[in-house]
Amino acid sequence: MILALDISAMLTALAAAWFWWLASHSTMRRVEKEEEIDNHDLNRLVVSFNRTQILNSRAALATALSALCVAARFAAAIAGY
Repeated sequence: MILALDISAMLTALAAAWFWWLASHSTMRRVEKEEEIDNHDLNRLVVSFNRTQILNSRAALATALSALCVAARFAAAIAGY
């Protein structure tokens, strides 16, 4: 049981790192001061914001699961499993 919890914690922490790495690589195109923003530009910005938010929420969930696995592992160790 301890080994399974250790592996689960490691895999979920790895998933969180992967999701945050993907979120950090989604760059948005800069908009110039004099540039007029059309519907296509606005759509690209909104899609980029949404994709980054989804990746960040997945990373936060994976981090929470990793912390839960570590807490369960400590509880199992204290209980003597």
